[in-house]
Amino acid sequence: MSMIGPKARMRISMFSLAALLFVGSTASASAAGSETAFKAAYAAAEAADREAGRLRNQWTVTAAALAAAKRAADKGDFDQAISSAKEAEALAKASIFQAASEKEAWKQLEIR
Repeated sequence: MSMIGPKARMRISMFSLAALLFVGSTASASAAGSETAFKAAYAAAEAADREAGRLRNQWTVTAAALAAAKRAADKGDFDQAISSAKEAEALAKASIFQAASEKEAWKQLEIR
């Protein structure tokens, strides 16, 4: 029998997914950034954030990462802007994963 409860397992898997998404997204942003690449990355992040909003599970850190991406792009630092946009997308996807997993996981909690 596992000593980790279902709630703790859910948290571990959620953070594992977020870390995996973040690492994967930052690795692909290593190429020199352009305005076009930033716009694509920002659009993907916004789309994921809108989906999280539709599920009523937006994270404030996602909004902060989107704002950081916009600020960096305004300064012309597209490498940083792309990195921040990809971070925002990973966070939004993690919040979507959290919403989906918690939709059913709450039923497994033990009522005391």
